[in-house]
Amino acid sequence: MSELSAAGRRYAVATVVRTQGSTPQIVGARLIVTDDEQERPIGTLGGGCVEADAILASRDIIKRGGRYLRAHALTEDLAWNTGLVCGGTMWILAEPGDEALAAGDSNRLSDCVRAADSGPPVVVATLLERQGRDLTFAGRVVVDMNGHVAGTLGAADLDRSAAAESVRQLPHGTARLVSVDDRHDLLLEPITGKPQIIVAGGGHVSQAIARQAHLLDFDVTILEDRPEFANPERFGGAHVLTGHIAETLAGEQYGWNSFIVVATRGHKLDGECVLAAVKTGARYIGLLGSRRKAVLIAEMLREAGVPQDRIDAIRTPVGLDLGGRTPAEIALSVLAEITAERYGSGQRAEGKRQR
Repeated sequence: MSELSAAGRRYAVATVVRTQGSTPQIVGARLIVTDDEQERPIGTLGGGCVEADAILASRDIIKRGGRYLRAHALTEDLAWNTGLVCGGTMWILAEPGDEALAAGDSNRLSDCVRAADSGPPVVVATLLERQGRDLTFAGRVVVDMNGHVAGTLGAADLDRSAAAESVRQLPHGTARLVSVDDRHDLLLEPITGKPQIIVAGGGHVSQAIARQAHLLDFDVTILEDRPEFANPERFGGAHVLTGHIAETLAGEQYGWNSFIVVATRGHKLDGECVLAAVKTGARYIGLLGSRRKAVLIAEMLREAGVPQDRIDAIRTPVGLDLGGRTPAEIALSVLAEITAERYGSGQRAEGKRQR
């Protein structure tokens, strides 16, 4: 959207704003259609004639303006003819590109670009009015991580709801439709930078975490002080920061979309790294090792004045208890726990173990 706008191109944005039943896409799925009819659309709404209808509507909007919001029922006949064997309904909103991120009197595209580039995250909150099964676009605001609202939905209570629901949804990083009263829904679309995993230590488990984290589209950073272990090729092209591990960790700025795993070669260094990690804004800190190590490090943190709630939030032993023992299996359990944290599933196994 930023590139098209900078080039002065006209385009439309089609978004799935609501679903019911089984559908080929989820809320927040998006398609961009440009003013060049020979150019392939960017993104997908699930394919088939539903997407084709949305593309035609988007091209019409590019020419004439306005908005299009209608329900597409994936009936049995439609499913048979198109291969979309789903049977649900998708509500699709198509609108001009220069209005798709407008809130109040200004276009918030630049705020969203900064958020996507690891700047301060925001939530685009779109208000939809229900009339039976029909939906009508009723306004849009952009909310920052502190709950500040850019624009207005036309009523103070709706603005407060948008702020509260946006702050609640932001850590999950995924789009969600919520009902705010008997007439209105809010489509909440968090826009955040790429999630980052920071692994303190460059051993075999760290190697496995780096490989699997790349598959999950994380930005991966390894902290290591031993030259023979600090080769980026060992970690599939991850960023490798060399030097004293704890001091390096303390010198970086890690925010709420950062996940730190401490897996160094010794208890003392682990403790120094955990102490540095709890002083960052990272929303997840995991410690590889035994329960005895966890007890000793927790005591060290208390002596250093770290609040008990911050100590309690450290995941140790790190990872869900999947029963695995190899570095790859340990990495899988760690990334399973991090994934659960990212998406708010709350699936933290009791009696986790890591060997």
